[in-house]
Amino acid sequence: MSISPLMSSSDQSSSSHAAVFYRRVLEALRASSVPFLVGGSHAFTCHTSIERLTKDLDLFIRRKDYDDVGEVMREAGYSTEMVFAHWLAKVHDDEVFIDLIFNSGNGVCEVDDAWFAHATEGQVLGVPVLISPVEETIWSKAFIMERERYDGADVAHLLQAHANQLDWQRLLDRFGPHWRVLLSHLSLFGFVYPDHRSLVPGWVMEHLLERLRGEAHMAPEPTHLCNGTLLSREQYLDDTEQQGFQDGRLAPFGNLTPRDVTEWTRAIPRLQVPDQTDPP
Repeated sequence: MSISPLMSSSDQSSSSHAAVFYRRVLEALRASSVPFLVGGSHAFTCHTSIERLTKDLDLFIRRKDYDDVGEVMREAGYSTEMVFAHWLAKVHDDEVFIDLIFNSGNGVCEVDDAWFAHATEGQVLGVPVLISPVEETIWSKAFIMERERYDGADVAHLLQAHANQLDWQRLLDRFGPHWRVLLSHLSLFGFVYPDHRSLVPGWVMEHLLERLRGEAHMAPEPTHLCNGTLLSREQYLDDTEQQGFQDGRLAPFGNLTPRDVTEWTRAIPRLQVPDQTDPP
């Protein structure tokens, strides 16, 4: 499926410093053999035609391709930085940057070959690119339930625009053991758009509800587990740090290391300690 062309944002001209930087990076990567996808707000606009103000660009890559991306960027005159080893790097040009994303902050949504196999075609700033698939966009956004950011509306809009075209089995497979997160969004979708409930195939809802009914008759697992950390890195810290709950991001349940969790937690804005050499 081909997607209509996309400019950067309504408040940023195509000749601005940021737009020139974005275009050069896209052109450099396109000229190389390193695969990448455009995601984030640009992908959301491509998939829904809902424009939003954005001053950044998110590129999705496989973790194994990061070094190759870094080499392409150096040849183009830009520097790269690994910000969080488990999911995020950046390309810098002075104060402007591009996010290089190879996983989600919770470690669940790793960028793998399937992202590229199911990508769609589009244009960003006049450059032909591949856009992150709708299914993966829904999957990654479904877990974002921070106090300051909740992507549930994005999920609802993506479903409203594409529910009748989705590869539902692939979406179910993506959520896997986290199927309750998908069920919660599908339930809310029916609330947000009552006359569009039928866009979600009946067999999908029946499958998820049957799993829910099955769990209702099962004894709870004695794990004292909190999966809330998969939804918010901040709002369930008391559970894991004070109440003794196991963090759902850590083995054997999740994919992050204790160091990943510590570094990701330290980056919470309210926990950052200001430089003591700065004037008050």
